[in-house]
Amino acid sequence: MPTGAILGLAAALTLGAIAQTEAAPANTLKDMFAGLNHCLASVQLAAGTDVTLRFMLNRRGGVIGKPQLTHAVWPKEADPREAAAAIAAGFDHCLPLAITDGLGGAIAGRPFVFRLRAGAKEEKA
Repeated sequence: MPTGAILGLAAALTLGAIAQTEAAPANTLKDMFAGLNHCLASVQLAAGTDVTLRFMLNRRGGVIGKPQLTHAVWPKEADPREAAAAIAAGFDHCLPLAITDGLGGAIAGRPFVFRLRAGAKEEKA
């Protein structure tokens, strides 16, 4: 077998394994929150923003009701309405989460708390 074909096959197998790993539904709370963190990392918040949300999920990973803002610290230059809208859009984009049936049965209807923090502002000397 030519070297190029072997490398191509190895690359295809590696990419296939990576795709399967990313597409695998979460089976633990740690995996579920890691997926949520990864997805919500794209939400653009002003530096110094600190927000805590409470929400519940159904057994399929969809949100029940509307996430509630339980704590928020907004920097002076940030518009809280725009930041809240960005967070809500981020949740809409990320949900429903890909979870297993076992995890779905365990978490359905239970409240969760999730904290979003943007890096602290750097002090200028």
